[in-house]
Amino acid sequence: MGDATVKTLEGRTATDPSPIAEDEEQQPSARSAALKRLRAPRHPRIWFEILLIAVSYWTYSLIRNAVPEQKSAALRNADWIWQVEQSLGIAVEETVNRAVNSVTWLVVSMNYYYATLHFVVTVGVLVWLFRRHPGRYAATRLVLFATTGIALLGYYLYPLAPPRLMNGQGFIDTVLVHQTWGSMASGNFKNMSNQYAAMPSMHIGWSLWCGVTIFALASVPWAKVLGLLYPTATLVVIVATANHFWLDAVGGLVCLAFGYTLSRGWYGRLPHHLPKVVAEDASRPRTGRRRVWPVRA
Repeated sequence: MGDATVKTLEGRTATDPSPIAEDEEQQPSARSAALKRLRAPRHPRIWFEILLIAVSYWTYSLIRNAVPEQKSAALRNADWIWQVEQSLGIAVEETVNRAVNSVTWLVVSMNYYYATLHFVVTVGVLVWLFRRHPGRYAATRLVLFATTGIALLGYYLYPLAPPRLMNGQGFIDTVLVHQTWGSMASGNFKNMSNQYAAMPSMHIGWSLWCGVTIFALASVPWAKVLGLLYPTATLVVIVATANHFWLDAVGGLVCLAFGYTLSRGWYGRLPHHLPKVVAEDASRPRTGRRRVWPVRA
């Protein structure tokens, strides 16, 4: 009798799978499948994207301006940055600033460039991605959001005065001198924005994001060239208007690198390596109804 019991148990073990073992095998596979669906590119929805961008920019502006204006620390950091650049032989911001300021039409154009294109071009690239590259939109948008998010940490940890606010230096605030509607950190708007959030430069972070995206995805050579010229021109503008140091631009580049690293880690590939268009059946929930095709006799 004892032998029969053993045989019965052994037979069940050998032939019948354990329900507990099945559950343990199915749970990891179900979790991995859910994670895979979550990380898969999806077709963007216009209403959600508009709401997301609006809320995200409002939150970014709120946090950026809520960072305490540590004036003394910001001025000390600006002096240190200036000394480092002088030791490296790249401290030419004051020379560029004064040279451009002597050409009125040029400096006024740069003031308006600084104030407007930062937003106009970025939104334009987002719209272009949404319409022409929907499969790559979410991954590329994640790069932009991560770049901006990490910049907020820099504003809090390293307050920095722009060159135009330094004491004892010859920098010129071109917005005040030429009375143009220029920067939110100058003139009549200076009380609405944190003036000591110059590191990193999001003018560089965003313009590089635009430039890299256009260069990687544009199909015509002239568009690729414009993609490369845009961040280059932005670099000249932020220096010529005394809103940033060269090293602020390096900070923006580091933030962008973080954004691309995060996006690649989540999606498994860089944004421009993802499919251009997402299949409809993979991006939208099934309705449960099947389409019936007419049959010819």
